[in-house]
Amino acid sequence: MSLRQLSATDIPSADDAGGASAGVRFARALAAKDRTALRACLADSLDFQALTPGRSWRAGTPEELIEQIILGRWFGPGDDIRELRSVVDGSVVGRGHVAYLVLVNRADGDYLVEQQAYYDVQGDHVQGDRISWMRVLCSGYQALGDARA
Repeated sequence: MSLRQLSATDIPSADDAGGASAGVRFARALAAKDRTALRACLADSLDFQALTPGRSWRAGTPEELIEQIILGRWFGPGDDIRELRSVVDGSVVGRGHVAYLVLVNRADGDYLVEQQAYYDVQGDHVQGDRISWMRVLCSGYQALGDARA
């Protein structure tokens, strides 16, 4: 398994993410809650599954994943992602791996959420690598300071 820890200054912005892996682009787009950038990371045909505390999730299309899961349930309108704290980018043989940690503010305080994702890509020279298969494991919302669980 090869891993590369990225510092906050290494995490590419949406404007210069061209050289970043599909996993890093996905983490960056998720942290920005950027629907367009998320869609650009995902292949038209998608096999997505995830585990969060107490629930499993599935999606077969990018729209379902973005609207119903990521921005519909995991990080909804009341969840302000303040910071992408870290991203670890790597691979296991040919399968991509990305781990990311976000700081989220809710009405009752601040939380950290970490997700580990393994993914496969499909791509071409026009659209680049896009995620076609992804499995995510989430820590859930972990309260910081005065946040109530």
